Amino acid sequence: MITEKDLKEAIAECEGYRHPTASTCLKLAAYYTILGRMEDKGEAESAEKTKSAGYSFSAAPVIHYSNTEFSRIVEEKGIERCFPVLDELMNAILLTDTPLYRCTIRKLQDV
Repeated sequence: MITEKDLKEAIAECEGYRHPTASTCLKLAAYYTILGRMEDKGEAESAEKTKSAGYSFSAAPVIHYSNTEFSRIVEEKGIERCFPVLDELMNAILLTDTPLYRCTIRKLQDV
């Protein structure tokens, strides 16, 4: 299992190269991506432990969104308020890019 310490050492090594190659840059990008995922997972686990302390069977389920700008807005505003905008967007996509619309609809049906 790769640890955060291992990743940070590998990152420091790659960043220390005077003349990095494309391979070095790819490794560095991969290391940073993995490290970011590990940190996100650690934050999520920490938040989950905090939330579970006050869990109640009558509580509404908590929906966890990704960390994109779109997801943060939907989480903040609530899906009920965002749905009309998304519906309007889907209608515009249907008119401008029908294959993308159909693909999206298929994905939603498979959820």
